[in-house]
Amino acid sequence: MNKLNSMIAVAFLAITFTACKKDTDEPIFIAPPSDGSTLTLSGLIGAEAGSAAGNSVYVDFSADKQTSIERDSWDLGFYSGTDFKVILNSSNGASALVINKTDLNAVTIADFDPNALKVGQGLGNFTIVDDGREPNILNKTAIAAISSIDAENKVYIINRKGGAATVLANEELYKIRIIRKGTTGYTLQYAKVTETTFKTLDVTKNPEASFQFTSLVKGIAVTSEPTKASWDIVWGYSMYWTSTLPYAFSDLVFINNLAGVTAASIATSTKSYAAFSESDLTSVTFSASRDIIGSKWRTSPNQQGLGGAVNDKVFYAIKDGSGNVYKLKFVSYISGDGGTRGKPVIEYKLVKKG
Repeated sequence: MNKLNSMIAVAFLAITFTACKKDTDEPIFIAPPSDGSTLTLSGLIGAEAGSAAGNSVYVDFSADKQTSIERDSWDLGFYSGTDFKVILNSSNGASALVINKTDLNAVTIADFDPNALKVGQGLGNFTIVDDGREPNILNKTAIAAISSIDAENKVYIINRKGGAATVLANEELYKIRIIRKGTTGYTLQYAKVTETTFKTLDVTKNPEASFQFTSLVKGIAVTSEPTKASWDIVWGYSMYWTSTLPYAFSDLVFINNLAGVTAASIATSTKSYAAFSESDLTSVTFSASRDIIGSKWRTSPNQQGLGGAVNDKVFYAIKDGSGNVYKLKFVSYISGDGGTRGKPVIEYKLVKKG
């Protein structure tokens, strides 16, 4: 009986080895990039106004994929690159005030004026928001770079939801302090302003993502952006700027420049979208500025919500992180052009395979 068992075991190992060897000899299938498509972006969660659509929508052209993320699902984004930087949720109109203290428990409502957190509608300044005028979101953040010296990392007050000259009630404001956790991540200390003890949350850098996100309300890490190789543009609502003031915009489009995506604006007076081809790329200068598209792809409605349309005088060339080049045009976004606010329609076509 033992001999029989031994023979069975040897046979099983041989079969297993053969199966494993066969697997390693098989080529790994890599899907070719999409030739192009038309997508209606899912910006609306429910019955909210399209001008304040609840989702940010990430688009991956090569995969024909859109990913909708609820804007209110996160509060802080911790950079996974070499630097130790933290971004606010600009898509939620967030703002932050620095307090000259390092003891979170010692900070109370008496340490600041809540009205100083208001941004938009002519209020606020670029020191309390991540500066939307910058070509890179990391250039000027409201929260200073996290120092390796703990004593240099101050407390901040976070108004996690604003943008329209509003500030949450005192009991809904948060106080935070962030320190480094070695070379691999961060430790977030957080509490509501009215609380006298704080909680902690460790955040580890992830090389597959540009940021790791956290929710102060839930006290957890959350997934609020696809991996950095899995999106090219994001559409939605965000703090931005107008003239010399921070301002909350609808229908903004940013490129994924932290993952190597670049883009260029093409005037239809020089070449039509339909006629644009690979041979035209020699005269195109690509930009890594995250707002190269911004709000320039459309005209805005008036204060009554009337008018507005896709800007048919321009389309875009997008080069993704793998070198694939797509041409992109916006088809509709509002009643003025036959569309639905909060559900913009885009069309894209592969021009050159990377």
